[in-house]
Amino acid sequence: MRFLFIALVCFTFSGISIATDISISDQQAMLIGKKIFQNECAGKTACLTSWNQGEGFPSLGIGHFIWYPKNSTGPFKESFPALIRFMQTRSSVQIPSWLSHAVKTGAPWSSRDLFLAAQNTQKMRQLRKLLSETKDIQTSFMIQRLNQALSRMFAITPVPEHALIQQQFDRVASTRMGYYALIDYVNFKGEGTSPSERYQGKGWGLLQVLQGMKNADSENGILISFATSAKAVLSQRVQHAPPDRHEKRWLAGWKKRINTYTATYD
Repeated sequence: MRFLFIALVCFTFSGISIATDISISDQQAMLIGKKIFQNECAGKTACLTSWNQGEGFPSLGIGHFIWYPKNSTGPFKESFPALIRFMQTRSSVQIPSWLSHAVKTGAPWSSRDLFLAAQNTQKMRQLRKLLSETKDIQTSFMIQRLNQALSRMFAITPVPEHALIQQQFDRVASTRMGYYALIDYVNFKGEGTSPSERYQGKGWGLLQVLQGMKNADSENGILISFATSAKAVLSQRVQHAPPDRHEKRWLAGWKKRINTYTATYD
């Protein structure tokens, strides 16, 4: 079977080399992309261009990649411009000229109201068409992000912790649903390495989930441990979030999403 994405990456820290081998077949990648599209958009094309109430940015594509408006920033990692740059490396993808320019300066809608009012404009139709026709490339982009995640996690953690992080990562990856869980969580809540993605000093990304996992050996137990840690990390996030963000309203949906990581075994 042809592989969509095969990577062997070796990291060295103070004489300690840690390697990760990510191999995902076309069939696996297609399933992962489909499941993430279902998580974010319930499989609906109209949802490929969204701006969630209470957020300061649109969420675009099957992974709801963040794109901050022009002259605006925020605490969460922006990913949509990087996705477009990734697409620009593919000769088969034609990026609308207005979009190629806009990703250099910021999303052209300064508010959610203006974004919603533009849903039927030519630019928005072009954007939805592009995102609808490139689901496979968006999946490859998310796989690439996971491939870079370990190096980013190792860069901010003490060397003695690297072996445990690697071990938990490898345990999850070894399961049938493992790469889906890892790719979805990184896309969903980040690597956990950005200083700005903290509430009261506590992060909520993949790093924090791996650090909070209990040891388990069975496939069932590994994924349950990952899901349990993820739910605990996100519950902590909600507890520490600024009150004006009202993040408790999202927690049930986040946990429902995490339940899909162990659905095969429930």
